[in-house]
Amino acid sequence: MSEIELSAGVIDYTDTGGGAGEDGVGDKDVVVLVHGLGFDESVWDAVVEELRGDFRVVVPVLPIGSHRRPMRPDADLSAHGIAAILAEFLERLDLRDVTLVQNDAGTAQLLVGVRDERVGRLVLTSCEALDNYPPGIQGRALHAASRVPGGLYLLLQSFRVPFLVRMRTSLGGMAKRPIPYALVRRWYRPLLTQRAIRRDLAAFCRSTEKDTYLKAAERLREFDRPALVAWGAQDLMMPPATGRRLAELLPRGRYVEIPEAGTLVQLDNPGALCAELRRFIGEGRDIAESAS
Repeated sequence: MSEIELSAGVIDYTDTGGGAGEDGVGDKDVVVLVHGLGFDESVWDAVVEELRGDFRVVVPVLPIGSHRRPMRPDADLSAHGIAAILAEFLERLDLRDVTLVQNDAGTAQLLVGVRDERVGRLVLTSCEALDNYPPGIQGRALHAASRVPGGLYLLLQSFRVPFLVRMRTSLGGMAKRPIPYALVRRWYRPLLTQRAIRRDLAAFCRSTEKDTYLKAAERLREFDRPALVAWGAQDLMMPPATGRRLAELLPRGRYVEIPEAGTLVQLDNPGALCAELRRFIGEGRDIAESAS
């Protein structure tokens, strides 16, 4: 893991290397993978392994639950604050013309029309969007627990019990395939062992504004670069109908469904997702080359 100090604090990230240099030219396109609430970089491991030979793949660990380093107490950890952290991360690493891939959280949408100058292509896989925020039973329960003293701590204790984790009202409802409990332990260890990490997550949850992504949707209409909406065909938490509506908003958007996948498409069917990413990035490269 590498680390970088940003305005909000120090965050970890992985970087396979080999992308654009100081002049913006390099031998590999840059793909930035963005995780959701309560996950870290490991949720993308299968996708990184599949893509690393042909792309520079960068995965930041954003401070939304599974981060190992607490943020500064005065950091803005609202949805917009997390988006600002992502934008600053891209700037500090001088990543340009990136393919920005988002899952679960809606963070990448909040850069559009605000700080999206480094985004060359946008990929939204099953994620918070439009009026589905907080999303599903899981999102609403987390939001409610964060507003009750001690509620978040009590809710998090359920992740110590494999049976409870597998329930459809928990992580079991986010994936079609069983999630290895070793991964769950990894993701939730920071929240279960560090009060400051729970403080960060509580700050994020308590700042929830229901119309956050409805407002962001208006800016999506002005996004003039290629966009792919790749949704889990069996997603229970983020309905495919939401993905289709997103694709219709994006002027250059295209909608595809990832078969045999729920919200966590990168765990359920990484091969199909990577095939769509390769096709999408390749199409954009061909168009750019023909224009030149």
